[in-house]
Amino acid sequence: MVENILKNVYEKTPLVHCITNYVTVNDVANTLLACGGSPIMADDERDAVEITAICDALVINIGTLNERTIATMLKTGKRANELSHPVVLDPVGTGASALRTDTTFKLLKEVKFVVIRGNVSEIKTISRGKGTTKGVDADVSDIITDENLDEAIAFVKELSAQTGSVIAVTGAIDIVADSNKAYVIRNGHRIMSKVSGTGCMLTAMIAAYCAANPGNNLDAAAAAVCAFGLSGELAYDKLAKTDAGTSSYRTYLIDAISKMDADTLKGGMKIENR
Repeated sequence: MVENILKNVYEKTPLVHCITNYVTVNDVANTLLACGGSPIMADDERDAVEITAICDALVINIGTLNERTIATMLKTGKRANELSHPVVLDPVGTGASALRTDTTFKLLKEVKFVVIRGNVSEIKTISRGKGTTKGVDADVSDIITDENLDEAIAFVKELSAQTGSVIAVTGAIDIVADSNKAYVIRNGHRIMSKVSGTGCMLTAMIAAYCAANPGNNLDAAAAAVCAFGLSGELAYDKLAKTDAGTSSYRTYLIDAISKMDADTLKGGMKIENR
């Protein structure tokens, strides 16, 4: 599947409107450029609704919420829906505060998302209405392991059926699923959690892959998760050779994304169909 998915991204250069957080906005933009997409950021509603109309996809990331951007998220999400543009949600830290949790549910009620990507605690909060998110990180009690994998797959498929969205749960073991089919992905490296914004970067990459592959959101999201995780592995290999630290790792990660091709991805992706 990956040859056509990557080919479409590189050929179409999808323009992705990101309403994202100020902690990671630069890394999100550079990740989109590296993977073959093109970024634009606008979060004032006088600008953002018009901008989203000229784009191919929209990312809504709630990492640094305020009342102004919440209104913008709702208006741009509805506009993207009207234009049949894919909209991807990153519910950063939902469950950690009432504002984040309430905003997530308002967005889910008023905007149609093709993909929802988050860590397992964020995704469980969406399912249960409350959660135990530790800041923007998953609660250790929620972590997906081989022992609870079957239960986690069933839970993710059920949530996909409830929301109508592809659900991408990322962590040590990733699950990307719709209501009928799940991919279990084991690419990545634990050092990725030591760089802020890797989840935000991946969410934008998923949006670019979905925009370039309309009607194939499940496979596009899974390919993006594999490509990003494999890039993390390749970046660590380079880090180990240079004896550098986490700042260099972030650069090596973006480098690896920019050099990813179908042969590299097919040779390194660790994915199973469940």
